[in-house]
Amino acid sequence: MRLSHSTLSATLMLVLLAACASNPPPAPKAANATPVAAPAPQALEAVPPKKDTDLRLFYTNGTIVTGTAAMQKMDTDAKLTLWLAGNQFFAMENVIHAFQKAHPEVGNVAVITLPPGIILKAIKAGGWTYEGKEYRMQPDIYGSVDLGHLKALKATGKMSTYMVYTHNQLELMVAKGNPKKIKGIDDLGRNDLRIMLPNPVDEGIMTFYAKKVLINHKLWDKLSGGKECKACTPSANVWFTTVHHREIPDALKAGKTDVGIVWATETKNALDEGAPVEKIVLPPQDSLINEVSYVIGTLNGGKHAFAASAYLDFLKSAKGQEAYEKFGFVNASKTDLEIKPIP
Repeated sequence: MRLSHSTLSATLMLVLLAACASNPPPAPKAANATPVAAPAPQALEAVPPKKDTDLRLFYTNGTIVTGTAAMQKMDTDAKLTLWLAGNQFFAMENVIHAFQKAHPEVGNVAVITLPPGIILKAIKAGGWTYEGKEYRMQPDIYGSVDLGHLKALKATGKMSTYMVYTHNQLELMVAKGNPKKIKGIDDLGRNDLRIMLPNPVDEGIMTFYAKKVLINHKLWDKLSGGKECKACTPSANVWFTTVHHREIPDALKAGKTDVGIVWATETKNALDEGAPVEKIVLPPQDSLINEVSYVIGTLNGGKHAFAASAYLDFLKSAKGQEAYEKFGFVNASKTDLEIKPIP
């Protein structure tokens, strides 16, 4: 049977209408719809100004590069990267050279020595800014003065194990001759003294240790004025450090303070450099010699796992312990040096 031209046209039209009904065009976008922006990258942690000597790259040929030049090369030239509590800064050249001699296969080593609270924030943020430039990086090893910082990283999946590798103790540092006749912690309650203390924001020495001692002596509220700040005057005769308590011997030399709480190693280093200061040795309940423990561990997924393991092995060795003891640190015990899960 032959169909007429008009019949064919009508049939085709019906087919097209049916197809459109079963496949309707997409609905137009609402006029006020806006595209979803990608989340902004997390802000990196700022290295405090003028900290070149805390940013170092130790080459195997003995060359030491510092500051911005070191930061620019750390991610490419370093075969091991350590971010460590800042009060070890004066020991690290000796420690790293001893390590490189014992393990020449590792190569160049990058070291950042800043207050452990600042380092913790940098690890969480994914790196640093310094002098206007960004450095997205992570360490192979993190070392602090208290297990609390490592527990924070365990909670984020960044660390799993640790060991104690050395010890320290608290002291008071005063001007040479002790002109204010300071004898111990209770003297910090005197209104005639200008007192400089590690800040309670980033400095582990205060956060985990000195604050506890001051609370025990019922002095914390008086000295802190209820404030948790840095580079500030929390009470009439007290100054909290800007970055690190190594500012205290400088303030004593300049005649700007009378006394400060420091690590014993800080006093030893200042005296070794000829600073006109003295130490006031504290009893065990105030020095916390039986409590202060430096802890260290590898970061999960670090770029240089073999080198990181070699460094921990070095710290366990007699040469590793001697490298720290030379600067006034107290040797770790065999039990301390066992690798353990972070609780």
